[in-house]
Amino acid sequence: MSEVNDRGTKKWTAMMMPEHEEMLQQMWREQEYKKKPILDEQKQFELNTKLQLALQNDLTVEVEYYDHGIHDFQKIKGKLLMVDTLANALKFDNEENTSVPFDDVMEVLID
Repeated sequence: MSEVNDRGTKKWTAMMMPEHEEMLQQMWREQEYKKKPILDEQKQFELNTKLQLALQNDLTVEVEYYDHGIHDFQKIKGKLLMVDTLANALKFDNEENTSVPFDDVMEVLID
């Protein structure tokens, strides 16, 4: 939030009902949501090529993906364990065995 919005909220929240405060907070969260962009075929082909190269040569990748839970972009860095075609997801070789849905991948960078 910008300082102007915070100052106004602090000033008037004492006179607001809790329901109104909740509605304001929900409105601000929704304003911060980012929509998942739609990738064209050329970009999808580029991402697929980079993922295949990284998997075949055991390279470290940084994957930017859209997280539906928080409506924002996240990044994960590591080595690919496999591309699970049945689950349509990327599996990373890390402690959590992180899985990222392939449809949510926005960018792939190879180190």
